[in-house]
Amino acid sequence: MSFRLLINGDLIETSTSINVFNPATGQVLETCAKATIEHADHAVDAADKAFPGWSSAGYEYRSKCLHAAADAVESRRSDFSRLLTQEQGKPLHQALQEVDGAVASLRYYAGMSLPLKKMHDSDTALIYEQRSPLGVVVAITPWNFPLLLLMMKLAPALIAGNTVIAKPSPQTPLTTALLGEVIGQMFPKGVVNVLLDENDLGPYLTSHPKVAKISFTGSTQTGRRVMISAAGTLKRLTLELGGNDAAIVLDDADINQIAPSLFWASMFNSGQVCLATKRIYVHESLYDKACELLANLCDEAVVGNGLDAGVQIGPVQNKAQFEKLRDLIEDCRQHGHVIAGGQAVGNEGYFIKPTLVTGLGSQSRLVCEEQFGPIIPIISFRDIDDAIRQVNNSDYGLGGCVWTSSIERGLEVATRIETGTVWVNKYLDMPLDISFGGTKQSGIGKEQGLDGLLEYTKSKNINISKV
Repeated sequence: MSFRLLINGDLIETSTSINVFNPATGQVLETCAKATIEHADHAVDAADKAFPGWSSAGYEYRSKCLHAAADAVESRRSDFSRLLTQEQGKPLHQALQEVDGAVASLRYYAGMSLPLKKMHDSDTALIYEQRSPLGVVVAITPWNFPLLLLMMKLAPALIAGNTVIAKPSPQTPLTTALLGEVIGQMFPKGVVNVLLDENDLGPYLTSHPKVAKISFTGSTQTGRRVMISAAGTLKRLTLELGGNDAAIVLDDADINQIAPSLFWASMFNSGQVCLATKRIYVHESLYDKACELLANLCDEAVVGNGLDAGVQIGPVQNKAQFEKLRDLIEDCRQHGHVIAGGQAVGNEGYFIKPTLVTGLGSQSRLVCEEQFGPIIPIISFRDIDDAIRQVNNSDYGLGGCVWTSSIERGLEVATRIETGTVWVNKYLDMPLDISFGGTKQSGIGKEQGLDGLLEYTKSKNINISKV
């Protein structure tokens, strides 16, 4: 299979290529095309040229294109999921879920429109709000959910009437390249474009004068650079950045029942989820039992190649992240107690056994940093006010969860947590019609739902005199 750029409806080979590694083996999986500045200019020009026709085509036509794209992806469900597991590492059943989520996102936004909205009607005036597309959108995506996170940007941007340039992480470009090949012909030339790079084209695209909006998902550190780069032309921004989400287990929680949920809130996709639980605070009356149950779950989890039957947790996605996590584990050994896991698995690939750490202080690295891996600190608390202070003592504010037998207590605690989303007695439940986004340094703007669509539009008031 050849993994090429998509520019103005054409699949393009390049003279240089990028090695893409399989994290389960540490070996080269495939190579893909590598875009240059000239390719980037060509893509921007193509998207800019396609914008007037696409934006004026109407919602009905754009909806048909999105449904056709959804059908095309669904018809290649097996190909997408297998490739996703090979380049990202997640177990195949989770890759299938990601493909299904991407298709669902396309269909959800294909059913949406933004007609004129009557805002005011009196004897003297009639006022409407008109929502219009912005222009060329650059969608920059990370390596943890390369297909789903792209579709959260692509689908709303397209139905609103924007044209799009997708730029995936160089760690996981293959599914995006395949997406371009599969859906490119479902849209007029220049409406959907795909650039593959080694993170060298980002600054050029985020400062390009013909680009109207940047939608970026990734680390807070990189998000700051995107914001600075886009400031020169005052581009619209959606930034979905890092998190250090906390779980709070109250004293009335059924710890035996919720322990598996706590485990998977932390370890799903090998902990490589922006909204994953990254700190667990447990009331002192339940702490020892929680440690015992979670340690057992860490020991029992099946770690391995995501293509193998029965595997629950795949590898860490890339070598740099793997080495960062190993260093973090050594820091935990020096400042706390590793009571489960804590070691690499196998002789090849980037596997780390799910790891549980106790005895860490509030300023320790694992408590303060976003680890983005299968390592979790568990912390005892006596006073709920103190626990909430510790949870909120973070530069991040993406998500969190509360576990309790009382909905009323859960709601009261949830209202005090300084994040964009708080779950009570659940985690990572994200219906397509409910938007999400971060506070503090976890991001700007919203994704999913109506708010996620509005992010790709501009507003105009039309004020009509009746006299």
